Amino acid sequence: MNNKKINKIGKRIFTIATLVTVTACGEVASLPISAGVGASPTLPAPNHTMIPTVNIAPAIGWPSNVMPKALAGTQVKVFEAGLNHPRWLYVLPNGDVLVAETNGPKKQSNSFSVRGWITGLIMKRAGAAAPSANRIMLLRDLNGDGVSDMKLVFIDGLNSPFGMALVGNHLYIANTDSVMRFSYQDGDKSITSPGIKVIDLPAGDINHHWTKNLMISADGTKLYVTVGSNSNVAESGMESEFDRAAIWEVDVKSGSHRIYASGLRNPNGLAWDKPSGKLFTVVNERDEIGSDLVPDYLTSVQDGGFYGWPYSYYGQHVDQRVNPQKPAFVAKAIVPDYALGSHTGSLGLVSSAGTSLPTQFSHGMFVGQHGSWNRKPHSGYKVIFVALEEGKPVGLPVDVLTGFLSKEGKAYGRPVGVALDKSGALLVADDVGNTVWRVSKP
Repeated sequence: MNNKKINKIGKRIFTIATLVTVTACGEVASLPISAGVGASPTLPAPNHTMIPTVNIAPAIGWPSNVMPKALAGTQVKVFEAGLNHPRWLYVLPNGDVLVAETNGPKKQSNSFSVRGWITGLIMKRAGAAAPSANRIMLLRDLNGDGVSDMKLVFIDGLNSPFGMALVGNHLYIANTDSVMRFSYQDGDKSITSPGIKVIDLPAGDINHHWTKNLMISADGTKLYVTVGSNSNVAESGMESEFDRAAIWEVDVKSGSHRIYASGLRNPNGLAWDKPSGKLFTVVNERDEIGSDLVPDYLTSVQDGGFYGWPYSYYGQHVDQRVNPQKPAFVAKAIVPDYALGSHTGSLGLVSSAGTSLPTQFSHGMFVGQHGSWNRKPHSGYKVIFVALEEGKPVGLPVDVLTGFLSKEGKAYGRPVGVALDKSGALLVADDVGNTVWRVSKP
């Protein structure tokens, strides 16, 4: 090894040591997490620091005698354990539960950056760096006792799969780089035939937000596909953000698409509120301006709407890091419906319509909060419920499933995707705990 290479390695180690030293005594939230929750969140001035806040909850998995805590009047049990990074859920009409065992795609480039290296270390400690299994598993409860009796590989050989939707006899799956269509018959235990590509999705070697979700329209003619940004705040230039930070509307028959809504940094969960006919999404907002900014949010999505990213957040709050600015875009930025707390990692979303949980959950949205790695103290790491009235989120969120962090701030698990099973119980994918939990009435 030559001296030049040794010097480079030494500089990298120094950078990491500096990061750890500085962040260990870095900024701390000045507001409670509740200040950034609701229809009118408190938005303090940005807190720019030399080194961004890093406060990782190390992933340790579930001890044998520990489980999440369900809200009083409900119970939680294991639906299926021993999975491989289960990230997303979809329930078929016959009750079979599909689970995306998935993670970020492998980088094709060998290029090195200190930022990328640091990010990799953070993700590894948070339990998010394992190779992707790239498959969909099928779980089947044969006797109706709320526990899976069958676990099979349903579709293999995918590319960081995430969103799933059944339309007639066609199952659509969103890989990180494409939407695929597979033939499906009720009761199928596996699909081995090759899928048909419906449309390519933005990906590439950076592919900062790799998860792509999808939701079918009520009439089955359109797919709505989430495509997150390729950066935090467009630091690589807007040319790398083409068609990203958006929800696409894809015509099922032709594969043509248009941008349905934009300025959404990282939309993930999608759900319809049937009474109002509104499409809802949860969005992960930007980082690196302090523990108190910016709240993730739940919002209905307006056709043609622009939600601010990267130029502004929560309406017209300008992000001064973005240069050049576009005042005309800021002026038209839509204020989201409901804040979910800063850095909560709100990813999972499902309508409560049809739930068998207590009546307080009859009309609203369940949200899976994956949890923070960049806020002191931690936020998220739970599943919440937000009530809806006349198509608008109201009141305070209700904690449905908690207990994912130890007293020492270590992560037993991290809730992500949420879904209702055929009986109306709530299923929760836990990608660190490698478990699907089931919340039901006792």
